[in-house]
Amino acid sequence: MVVADDYDILDEVFVDKDRFVLGKAESCDLRLKGWNVSKLHATFLLNEGSVFIEDSGSIFGTWVDGERINRLGPLSSNTVIKIGNYSLTLHTNQERHEAGAGRERQNHAVNHAISAIEHDYEEVLVAERPLKQASRTVPQAAPRQQFAEPVQAPPPPPPPRAAPVAAAAAPAPAPAPAPAPAPAPAPAPAPQQSGTRPGAGGKQVANIPARVIDFEFSRWRKTLHEAVLHEIDLRRIDANKMSEHDLKANVKSLIKELLNTTFTLPDNIDTELLTKEVLDEAVGLGPLEPMIADESVTEIMVNRHDEIWVERGGRLELSSATFTSDLAVLGAIERIVTPLGRRIDESSPMVDARLRDGSRVNAIISPLSLRGPTLTIRKFSRRKMVAEDLIKYGSMTEDMLNILRSAVEQRLNIVVSGGTGSGKTTFLNMMSAFVPNDERIVTIEDAAELQLSQPNLVSLESRPPNVEGKGHVAIRDLVRNSLRMRPDRIIVGECRGGEALDMLQAMNTGHDGSMTTLHANSPRDALARMEVLVLMAGMNLPVRAIREQISSAVHLIIQLTRYSCGARKVTAITEVVGIESETVQLQDIFKFHREGIDQNGKTYGEFRYSGMKPVFMERMENE
Repeated sequence: MVVADDYDILDEVFVDKDRFVLGKAESCDLRLKGWNVSKLHATFLLNEGSVFIEDSGSIFGTWVDGERINRLGPLSSNTVIKIGNYSLTLHTNQERHEAGAGRERQNHAVNHAISAIEHDYEEVLVAERPLKQASRTVPQAAPRQQFAEPVQAPPPPPPPRAAPVAAAAAPAPAPAPAPAPAPAPAPAPAPQQSGTRPGAGGKQVANIPARVIDFEFSRWRKTLHEAVLHEIDLRRIDANKMSEHDLKANVKSLIKELLNTTFTLPDNIDTELLTKEVLDEAVGLGPLEPMIADESVTEIMVNRHDEIWVERGGRLELSSATFTSDLAVLGAIERIVTPLGRRIDESSPMVDARLRDGSRVNAIISPLSLRGPTLTIRKFSRRKMVAEDLIKYGSMTEDMLNILRSAVEQRLNIVVSGGTGSGKTTFLNMMSAFVPNDERIVTIEDAAELQLSQPNLVSLESRPPNVEGKGHVAIRDLVRNSLRMRPDRIIVGECRGGEALDMLQAMNTGHDGSMTTLHANSPRDALARMEVLVLMAGMNLPVRAIREQISSAVHLIIQLTRYSCGARKVTAITEVVGIESETVQLQDIFKFHREGIDQNGKTYGEFRYSGMKPVFMERMENE
């Protein structure tokens, strides 16, 4: 039986037992690794020279010719069985069970054939296909380690040889020589287009060149990473009881020890780079570490272990960096959520979290994510954005800034509205800087992102339920509790449920100057959205009562818009002036009028003052 994954020949195994068990448990005759392989996955049954296969109730199933099977047989020669990321090609030979001498001769022929396959197949992969990795560990018939040392640098290409046929008793006739490999790795990319194309959410997707990935380096990285994890388990290194500095030092020492004693790297492998990447993946966030350090990257999207996208300047790019396996992605997710007291597993396959710098993290795993673990990181700039930056970038004008500064200082209740990725949290951070230092502020968020600098500050964060489904603390609970903390202002990171009612009540009961954000595409939509959120509180209030609450509580709505070019603009500053005929009355103070796209592909237009004097400024003058 020849064992392969989707991109490489791994091993050749003789099935010479009446019951031959496959899976990832230590007791299995053939151990396969991967998140989609069960501990006891399937069993080969030998009966009077015939071979049957029986699935052992695995979650992801055993597949033959594209169909999921429970039991199938007798199997014919060249039958391909699919288990997880592995393909098992069966080659039957009844004489193998009758003559031991014949088996040894066949074994020699097979080993020679497999060696030829590995050499030729690797050349074809490097020349024609992109690297895609699968988590795998396959033993020989005799017991061996769970990870195999990779083949040393291949020798110069040998002369044309006979085409290999697995488990053949006699050499096959020589075929025509294979075509020469291409001079450099060149994965087959999608057809190129000129310029850029719009992506999801209005983003621009830049032309994606063919990714050039060092196939040999990636194989060494995967093998060394598996070896490091294996040694950590053997030595029972408890990462939870070590500081980050000590853990990195110990693992780095372990990597160097393995390189000095177990592996011999080819001359073309950069030892320092290999050590760094394996260390990052073992105790850090792997290939994401350089992206997090890169200030030009604003968002990181891991669609699967070998497909990572980044956003730079509002444009999406496919990165050449990859994880070694789905298991490595899961490890990175665990290292993010565990210190926050959160969890992610099959019973709770989604989680929101944050990095130490405040960057927002969302992760989702199998069975909800069909292509493997998915991770999205929205980075926060290391330098806190100030109001002058928004003027410099053309997001608003100085007159608009003066209006907003006055609104915060005069303790107006403000709602920041916008779509996903429009910069609501960043803008709320900027607005909070105008709050005087002698006021007490309570911030409430799902995942702490706000970075306020006032001295009298209390930051609260909601908590998801634990494994038993207990201990859940919602934002609404925190808003109600904050009323007993003597706040001057309450700032809620985002209203997305019944907490909107509690927020309105807080604004109406002496906590002027409070602020929050919500998802909406215009100031009028923001009011409608707030009505829906209040109804989610389950109080069954009439619509007129809700609108009266909104009109008396909310003073100002600031609308943010992100355009397809990546530019963010304050497209409206709108005042809530009252209610008439059950309709909340709005008055625009400033509005952005889009005029087109310049030669650089950026949106341009004009910020126009409506000419109407804000009601709150008239009130200021009268006071």
